[in-house]
Order: sequence, then structure tokens, then C-alpha cells
Amino acid sequence: MGEAQFMDDAAHEGVSEEPLSRPALSRVVERARRCPECGSTRLIRDYNQGEIVCMACGYVVDDKIADTGPEWRAFDDEQRAKRTRVGAPTTFTIHDKGLSTMIDWHNRDTYGKNLSPDKRMQVFKLRKWQRRIRVSDAMERNLAYALSELSKMSSALNLPKNVLETASVIYRKAVKKRLIRGRSIQGVTAAALYMACRRCGVNRTLDEIASVSSIPKKEIGRSYRFMVKELEMFVPPTSPSTYVSRFANQLGLAGKVETIAQKILQVAMSIRLTSGRGPTGIAAAATYIASVIANERRTQREIAETASVTEVTIRNRYKELLERLDIVVKL
Repeated sequence: MGEAQFMDDAAHEGVSEEPLSRPALSRVVERARRCPECGSTRLIRDYNQGEIVCMACGYVVDDKIADTGPEWRAFDDEQRAKRTRVGAPTTFTIHDKGLSTMIDWHNRDTYGKNLSPDKRMQVFKLRKWQRRIRVSDAMERNLAYALSELSKMSSALNLPKNVLETASVIYRKAVKKRLIRGRSIQGVTAAALYMACRRCGVNRTLDEIASVSSIPKKEIGRSYRFMVKELEMFVPPTSPSTYVSRFANQLGLAGKVETIAQKILQVAMSIRLTSGRGPTGIAAAATYIASVIANERRTQREIAETASVTEVTIRNRYKELLERLDIVVKL
């Protein structure tokens, strides 16, 4: 317990409110930190009873201590959420983590009335300087632009919030290690987003990320490999099974097709058939085989367009799965 906390407790023991000298203050703090009965320093504060109790002998060192918590009570999570008076949580998706204030563009006061011309000019100047203060140096401008690009790409791909937060943290680490120099901001942000998708288990390919950014796939892949090497971050390999549910939903297939495709991939992974092969291609081939087995046929072209792979890739993976797994398909 700190000195500031025990100053409040020491007031109950008759200590005057006048400024104390350093020796007197140390005696007050020492007395509050020790049990007067057994001399133990293992004290615990009971917030419900408003007491400080010795854990060794149970002696009540002080009672009727001031409660520094909120003045309201809540009996469930909904009431607690409504009555809590705090600001928005900090987030890494904003360059200043959301800690600064914002002056809106509505020239009205708290009662909804229009501001006078003099007040309007004053608020305009405050708003202008607030905007300048929020972005003060080159690094702040870099973060502000890059994080806005990340938010746009994440929104276009319908990615969850945790992926955007992870991508923002990865980009901040790259900026801190000065990995941005000599590379485009868009390329590094796209690579950070792809890395975040891999780390969070969200299946998005480089082609999809390249489609929502202005950077070609080759440059995104180059930036991704460079960041993985320099940041020394572990990025788990993409599993083909994560794409099966997505392909089945987009093709309108039944649940049994997805179940069969997952079983095919499990056996293929157990014999290491998936290593060294693209996850989307082998997932598309497993989906094609499962659709034929379940009598819900989809053509190879339909599955290839959904999986963003070529029909040749599906045919090659299809033949490998049939030969290695001994699957008999009646065409």
C-alpha cells in the first residue's frame, strides 16, 4: 500500500490536517503499515466493510475508511455498463490510441443553441490547433495515414476487430524498428494485415488483400516475408480446413458436404499430403470430391471461381487425393 493511500487511513487515528514534517509522516505511514497487536505487515483492505484487517491475527487496524469507488451501485452487468462514466477504451487503431479529445463541427453549445460569430471564430481556432497538435511529427503523420488505410482494408474484407487491432500492433512494431524506410506504406500495411489474419486464424489470401489495396500481390508478399524475418514473429501456417467452410457456404452446399471434405483433409494431413501445396487448391479439391460423393455436384469451374484458383490446380489436387487416399468416385 502506498503513502497516499494510508494518509487517508491515518486521518482516522487523530492525525491533524496540518502539513506534517518528514519524520512525523514516516511514523504515521509506518504505524498504518504495521499491525499494532502483532507487528505484522500483512494487511488487507476490506472494501465491503470499510476496514483494514491484519491477516496474521485478525486485528482490525482501522475502520470506517473512505470508499474511493463510485457513488452508484449496480446489480448486473447491464446496469454497470449504463452507469459507468468513462471515456472510450484505448485502441491501437488510432495513432494517438484514442486518448486525445475531439472538437466536433457542430457550432452549437450544450443547450443546442447556435454560437455567436465571436464564439464561432474562437471554436474554429481551437479546432484548427487541436488538429495540428494531434499530428505533431512525421511519425504521427505516418501512423495516422497507415492506420486509416488499415481500417479501410479491414472494412472492405469484413474482418473482425481483433484482426485490425493485431495488424495495428504489428505496423507499430515495424515503425519502431524503422522497417518502413524505402518501402511504400500501402505495401507494409497490407502485409501487416495479412500477417494479422494468419496469426488470428482468419482465412484471407494474398489475392483478396491485394484486391482491396492498390498494391500488387508480388509486392505484398515481398513485404510480408521481410517483416516476418525482421520482426522475428511466429506466423502459423494456413490450414486447408479453414477454407472448406467458406467455400461450402459460398457454393450453397449442405453440411454433410463440408463434413466429408473435412474428413478428407484430416486424412490427407495425417499422411503429409498437404505439405508443400497451396491450402486453397487442396481445400477446393476436397470440396469438389465431397460434393460428388454427397450427390450435390458442382463443376470444377464453379469451385475454381469461388476459391480463386485455376481448374488445372483443382484437377491436379483431385487426382492426388484420389490416388493417395484410395477414394472411389462415381462420375
